[in-house]
Amino acid sequence: MRKDVIEAYKKYGIDVYEALRKLKNVTISLHCWQLDDVGGFENAGDLTGGIQSTGNYPYKARNFAELTKDLDESLKYIPGKKKINLHASYQVNDICDRKDISPTQFEPWVEYAKARNLGLDFNPTIFSSSMLKDGLSLSSPDKYVRDYWIEHCINSIKVSEYFATELNQKSLCNIWIPDGLKEVPSDRQGPRARLKDSLDKIISYKYDKRKVDISVESKVFGIGVESYTVGSHEFYMNYAQKNGLLCLLDTGHFHPTENVADKISSLLLFNKKLALHVSRPVRWDSDHVLKLNDDLQEVCDELVKCDALNKTYIGLDYFDGSINRVAALVIGARNIEKALLKALLTPWKKLKEAQDSYDHTLTLALQEEVKTLPWQEVWKEYCKRQGVYQDDEWYELVKKYEKEEMAKRG
Repeated sequence: MRKDVIEAYKKYGIDVYEALRKLKNVTISLHCWQLDDVGGFENAGDLTGGIQSTGNYPYKARNFAELTKDLDESLKYIPGKKKINLHASYQVNDICDRKDISPTQFEPWVEYAKARNLGLDFNPTIFSSSMLKDGLSLSSPDKYVRDYWIEHCINSIKVSEYFATELNQKSLCNIWIPDGLKEVPSDRQGPRARLKDSLDKIISYKYDKRKVDISVESKVFGIGVESYTVGSHEFYMNYAQKNGLLCLLDTGHFHPTENVADKISSLLLFNKKLALHVSRPVRWDSDHVLKLNDDLQEVCDELVKCDALNKTYIGLDYFDGSINRVAALVIGARNIEKALLKALLTPWKKLKEAQDSYDHTLTLALQEEVKTLPWQEVWKEYCKRQGVYQDDEWYELVKKYEKEEMAKRG
């Protein structure tokens, strides 16, 4: 690396090589559903439950072979440690009813991950199902419906345990439900009481906490449930705290004026771990591809400032069907890596000292000065060390892959 770059950061007390060392050990969980518009392999029909992918760009993956081939292409351009995040709807072997899933359905994923030294995370798929009665699952007044999804979630935990055992990496099992109402409810507490009871039954399964962490994911509203969401942030934050689970923050699941980054420090004061799904909302939870914008940067800044990189599950969660899907996965993944690098190259110690000494003028001056430091040069060095292509190289290779491989899909 150029000496002037090293010296520019040294002036602010930053060791560039230490930042590179820390970044290479951060694991990003890549969401497989970007590559097929959340379609899965069950051929279950259109997406329901507030899930919507827009765009009709050609050549989306249609099966396990095509999706993993696209994943392999994506991995060539994404530096750092990776896991793959799966939904239960991505069964491969002996596809069965969701409540009956077992490790058998996901054995090919384990073989794939083993060959590439990847971990696997998992999510029960509680959408796009005929067993959503009036859009309700774990909070349904119908006990048969609740019991169905309770069984599905327990079996999802068992699949996560299988992943962790086979891959020697802890697996996150994340529970999100679409339950809510379009109009203002007559009873808010009843559905939440039923959700609490369902979750109690799910976590009564004696899973191996050395192998699996369970998280619960909130949402402020969804399509068709604009007036009331059963699994609100307050509900899940309290439930997770009481039961030793992780409260997962999805950056697209809050009101547009809420600062999700601001929640991180508070949660970490009362919890040993945190889980994130990083997305980019545009006025709502629209799951746009991550840009290197202020919102993403502030989330990554907080993770570094709170010394939480080794305490946080960082997963991506967006799906754009309007552009090349491999490129979409690569762009978002590279952007969060860039944001983390910028955060690691920021002199937080000096900034904290300035704040604590009431020198807010210096704080602002430093915050602005560091924006013009040559972080792009450090990024180039990181890509070189990780053996991945530079910013001006990877796109043409993805377009070549589209022309020579993806186009065969018709």
